[in-house]
Order: sequence, then structure tokens, then C-alpha cells
Amino acid sequence: MEILLVVLIVVVIGAVFFVNTKIRELKGGSSVDMIKADVTELNRTVMRLQDSMGDKLERSSANVQMSVQRQLQQSAKLVADVTERLAKLDETNKRVVDVATDLKTLQNVLQNPKQRGVFGEYYLESVLDNVLPPKQYQMQYKFKDGKIVDAVIFLEKGQILPIDSKFSLENYNRMIEAGSKDERDRLLQKVKADLKGRIDETAQYIRPDENTMDFAFMFIPSESLYYDLLINNVGVSSKDLIEYAFREKRVIIVSPTSFMAYLQTVLQGLRSLQIEKQAKDIQVRVGKLGQHIGQFETFMQKLGSSLGTTVNHFNSAHKELGKIDKDIVKIAGADNSVNAMLLDKPTETTRE
Repeated sequence: MEILLVVLIVVVIGAVFFVNTKIRELKGGSSVDMIKADVTELNRTVMRLQDSMGDKLERSSANVQMSVQRQLQQSAKLVADVTERLAKLDETNKRVVDVATDLKTLQNVLQNPKQRGVFGEYYLESVLDNVLPPKQYQMQYKFKDGKIVDAVIFLEKGQILPIDSKFSLENYNRMIEAGSKDERDRLLQKVKADLKGRIDETAQYIRPDENTMDFAFMFIPSESLYYDLLINNVGVSSKDLIEYAFREKRVIIVSPTSFMAYLQTVLQGLRSLQIEKQAKDIQVRVGKLGQHIGQFETFMQKLGSSLGTTVNHFNSAHKELGKIDKDIVKIAGADNSVNAMLLDKPTETTRE
């Protein structure tokens, strides 16, 4: 619209300039009528130009309005899309915050030794619950002197397998975060000493006089700590902690992964014992069945003897009947009417 106004102003200025030029040319005797005619024609030209400019302005305004409307629609769609994405982003941020809160809570739990112990026991119970039947294990088992082990597995003949959860992390975390090699080596010795102490504590639950097995499990609910345990030595000794635990203390150290494998072995052993028990029960029942068969055979032999006696009596009676028939034939002079029909005695069979 600004361009059209500029054009219109230029046209008007040109028209005024043209009129002034004509006035100068007609000074001193020019006709006023000619000036009026030119002015009238100029007015007509200006009116036509005004009408033309009005039409163009109207069409341009309509085009601008349609363009603005399309832009508004696209902007509204874009705003709606951005709003939806922001809502999803806000929901994602909330989930991230929740996860961060849970991780912070877990970190706080693991920083507290007592709560960390509870976490280790809970982890241990979860593993046992996923592998063994509920009646095959017990948490917080108390010995005669009042000491409590975290869990036991019940085996054949009343034997129990003690399991204790140990989770020493203070010096281990400091060792991981140590900035110098000397500090790391110093803390490494403390970590070894901590683990050695936990091994000695677990060994206290091996009590054959209370029907425990001659070994125990030490459950470490940390794969990274278990890995370091596999590759480090106890103090200046050349024996690693795993060897020290098993050979000297009869303690088997396990992580969540290796413990699952051990439990599968124990479960398979329990199933084998159950199968053996069922096989013995079947053997006892088969023995009783053999006794019943022997008694049945005795009864059958007695029945056979009785049947043999009955057959003898039957045959004897039939023979006597034949004799009577002969006497009747002699007296009456008729043919024999009774044929001797003898039965075979049942044969005796011997049991193989």
C-alpha cells in the first residue's frame, strides 16, 4: 500500500507541474477555456487512476488477508506441536527427576552401614526366593548361643547350609576415588583386611555340632567388589582371598551371579535326594507287593489242593454211578445209559 500511495503522489505532482507549465505557456492572451478543458481531462485521469488504484488495493488487501490467515493457521499448528512436545519433555523430566531421587535414596542407603546390611539381606532373600521352594530355606536363623546367620538352606537328614551377607564398602569406595597410587595401595590393604575379617566372621557359623555343613557361603551383593576380591591378595601372602577363605576357613565367597549357579547345583542335589527317597519308597512298596504275591500263591496252592480233592471225589462218585448203571443194565437188559466222565486234576506250578 505504501508503494501505491507514493505512485499516486508522484502522479498528482506531475499533474500540478503540467498545469503550471500550461499556465505559463498561455500567459498574455491564452484562452481560459483551454485551461478548463485540460483541468477537466486531468480530473478524469485522476479519477480513473484512483478507481484503478482502489481495485488494486482491494485485491492486494484480500491477498494479504489470506496470506496472514494461512500464516496464523500454521503458527497455531506450530504452537500446538511445540506445546505437545513440551508436555512430553516435562513428563520425561519428571521421570528423570524420580530416577535421580531413587538413585539418591539408594546412595544414601548404601552409605549407611546398617541400612547397607539390610539391603544385602534383602538381595540375598530375593535370590533364594527365585531359586528355592519357600520351605527349603529360612532367613535370620538363630543358633543355640543366640548368634544369628542371615540365611540357611535345609538339606537332607536335617543338615543346614549357612549363608551370611557381607557388604564392606567404606574403604573400597575410598580406594576407587583415591587420587594417588600410594593412597590407593594403602586403602587396598584396608579393603583386604575388611574382607578377611568378614570371612572370619562367616566361618563362625560353621557348626557341625549343630548339624551344619562343614562349609558356609559368604554372599557379597556387589559384582565389582567380588571381581576385585578375585584378583587381589591377602596382605603380603601369596594366597588370594578366595583360596584363604575356602582352604583355611571353609568359606565359599559368592556374588549374585555365581551364587545363582551354586544354588542351581544345590537345588539339583535336593531333587536327586528326593528322587532317591522316592526310589527307596518304591522299592519298599515293591517288596510288600512281592509278599502279597507270595501269600496269593499260597492261597492258590491251597485252592488247587482243595480242587484236586474235589475232582477225586467227583471222579470216584462218577465211577460208582457207572457201577450202578451196569447193575441196572444187567437187571433190565438195556444198554448203558451213563458214560464215565472223569475230570483232570489241576496241575501244580512252581514259582520261579
